[in-house]
Amino acid sequence: MKLLLKFFAVFFLFSSCTMPGAFTTLSSEKTDIKLRTIEDLYGFLTYNDQRIPLISAHRGGPEPGYPENAIETFERTAKRQPTIIECDVALTKDSVLVLMHDDRIDRTTNGTGRIGNYTYTELQEFKLKDNDGSLTSYRIPTLKKALEWGAGKVVYTLDVKRGVPYELVIDAIRDMNAESYSIVITSSATQAARVHKLAPELMISASIAKIENLLRLNDLGVPDNRLVAFVGTHEADMETYQLLHEHGILCILGTMGNLDNQAKTKGDVLYFDLIDRGADILSTDRPVEAGIQLEKYRKDYRLVSDFIR
Repeated sequence: MKLLLKFFAVFFLFSSCTMPGAFTTLSSEKTDIKLRTIEDLYGFLTYNDQRIPLISAHRGGPEPGYPENAIETFERTAKRQPTIIECDVALTKDSVLVLMHDDRIDRTTNGTGRIGNYTYTELQEFKLKDNDGSLTSYRIPTLKKALEWGAGKVVYTLDVKRGVPYELVIDAIRDMNAESYSIVITSSATQAARVHKLAPELMISASIAKIENLLRLNDLGVPDNRLVAFVGTHEADMETYQLLHEHGILCILGTMGNLDNQAKTKGDVLYFDLIDRGADILSTDRPVEAGIQLEKYRKDYRLVSDFIR
């Protein structure tokens, strides 16, 4: 009887180590994504069967005390796990690129009014608020400061807000030698084609929910090897994932909103399953919870990358 009990104890111990969702905390020892050349980025973002699934921290991964689109928040998020940082690029009155999602600063700072009505110096008078509305000591950062901080640590996906010229964003990326860790987000095939024409070396996140979207991009001159596919905020079908993977294209699934809410109610193992069914990057408002599952996935499948150190 004692031997039998010992057998079952060992069995359940090993079972718990392989079940999705068994991890409860992030324990990554290697968290920096170190990409020295743009060729490194191309390799890192090309699909293969040993690809490394990652979270993309939506607006940088805000949490109590840490506001969205703040470098301090990026640092906190990136210290826990290898991270893609999704952030928003806006433009001040004096044409300085800063990180801000909304047209107005009311929700995220202790100021009021449109961001385009302030110079960068004037904006520094305000402090950022976290998502609960609590005031922090942090200020609105410039895109260049964020790019400077991110070198050798993260990959950025840059959401260029309406009215911000892509030329200015591309110039900032080039000025900071950030081509090797920057992806420019576009919302249409024509935008993607324009960015590619302006900067053929840059990686682009494009909306590709079905094969017709990829064909349209190709027709406009955007090659597969410059694309990361945003498949939407609902899970793509297996055929779409398979096709994009056959073209070497990684797939970003937006879990912020509906899928994050499903994970809250039905269990965080959903994130593990989404990767297992074909997604490669999860853009999430729950980077810690999703990250635990993706770390579990990487360890279960023994996935490693020379670029994560």
